[in-house]
Amino acid sequence: MGITRRKLLIGTGGVAITSVAAISAMAILGPKISDWVTDRSVTAIDHVNPLAIPPLYEGEQSGVTRQFQLTLQEGTHSFVDSKPTKTWGINGDFLGPTLHMHRGDLVQMSVTNNLPGESSLHWHGMHLPPEMDGGPHQPIAADTTWKPTWLVDQPAATLWYHPHPHGETADHVWKGLAGMIIVDDDAPANLPSDYGVDDIPLIIQDRRFDDDGEFEEREYAFGYFGNRIMVNGTIGARFEVTRETTRFRILNGSNTRWYHLAFSDNRPFHLIATDSGYVGDTAPEITSLLLSPGERAEIVVEFTPWDDVMLRNVSASQWKLSDYGTDQDFDVIRFVGGPELQARVEIALPTRDTPDDSAVSGIRNFTLNGHNSINDAEMDMARIDEVVTAGTTEIWEVRATDFASHNFHIHGVTFEVLEVDGEAPPTYLRGPKDTAQIPKGKTVSLLMRFPRYANEHFPYMYHCHVLRHEDQGMMGQFLLVEPGREDDVDTTLNTHHQH
Repeated sequence: MGITRRKLLIGTGGVAITSVAAISAMAILGPKISDWVTDRSVTAIDHVNPLAIPPLYEGEQSGVTRQFQLTLQEGTHSFVDSKPTKTWGINGDFLGPTLHMHRGDLVQMSVTNNLPGESSLHWHGMHLPPEMDGGPHQPIAADTTWKPTWLVDQPAATLWYHPHPHGETADHVWKGLAGMIIVDDDAPANLPSDYGVDDIPLIIQDRRFDDDGEFEEREYAFGYFGNRIMVNGTIGARFEVTRETTRFRILNGSNTRWYHLAFSDNRPFHLIATDSGYVGDTAPEITSLLLSPGERAEIVVEFTPWDDVMLRNVSASQWKLSDYGTDQDFDVIRFVGGPELQARVEIALPTRDTPDDSAVSGIRNFTLNGHNSINDAEMDMARIDEVVTAGTTEIWEVRATDFASHNFHIHGVTFEVLEVDGEAPPTYLRGPKDTAQIPKGKTVSLLMRFPRYANEHFPYMYHCHVLRHEDQGMMGQFLLVEPGREDDVDTTLNTHHQH
């Protein structure tokens, strides 16, 4: 690793494919300044409520296929003061089960939409054909069922699933549609793996409630902010640790808020995986972790009997992310230990396959403009923005303007963060990723390794995962095509057949 843009252009003869669009400050600002300001503060509460653990759902084996039955449905759930809140959930009132699958499984999802209107379900981080992706081109109408099928063919990782309807993703996730996916493989590893005991999912979200106990949605340019922090739907969460060595799969499932996580006693912990899999055969020891919406990390933490420690959001000066609430200190979840804990586990990780720098075929440049466009273009469902050769490796250089930080998620692809403005990325960004932080005014270089699911009719998406930005147009589309077809495909989609 360590390839730079200059090294690529000189050493491999790579050619820049798309130029960075220039934009003016006036074009960035748009709305009056008061529309960009909101209360991002978090209400302090006691952490006394047992952490809810989403049920583990392994599907049902039918011949060679592992089948999962999922239902998008309305419900009610009491979060605050026993007041019922109208919610949406998957196989329940709020959030969904943790889907467990293994590399080599042929899975079939049966997704039934019992909501009052159209939605979708996207498998975030999954490598699969674009027509099975669950993005805006695979809508599920009310009272209908969608049945995507694919072969699970990627390393062990913590993924997640959530709706992706065009222009309405923020609203559907805010109401409760999200869940975690665990992919396992046969690579040798020694890690805590008893789900709900020493292998714990932590879906971190924020919500705001009105006087009647209903979710309150405040529209601001940066998106929805809540003043209550919940983990797996539990406000004021507390988890009783029973093992000295415990693994946490952390997902920032918030619409907008970023989290700079550290323990209240500043204890170190091991980073074992990022979005798309293990970081390598050595797990670095760190004391804090920054996660933007959609990012995941797996950590292993050592506890002792009678421990009592908070996982907190700690004010972060790095990259000046106060726009997303990281300039505050607040508690996320409390961990307590009993008088006796099961003995410590010596963790061991498998080696991982990293992309080959020498195989890079070119560079593409992207600028995230304001809050609603990429390279000065808002999302258009009928327009293909990029055509990429299936099975190739490229560098994508993504820049956020000086107006605001963003992040960048790409469907169906794993990448490596090479550099942040010419500097080595922080430790927590050095593993296999599908979502990357793009600090304002900086350029982040991403080494993309594209799969071989060529399809000239169904695109994949790339977008900011601050959900309101995605909904407002900060999203583009790319086709994967067979070699030699790059100049022959139609870049105008017939959106009527995309189902």
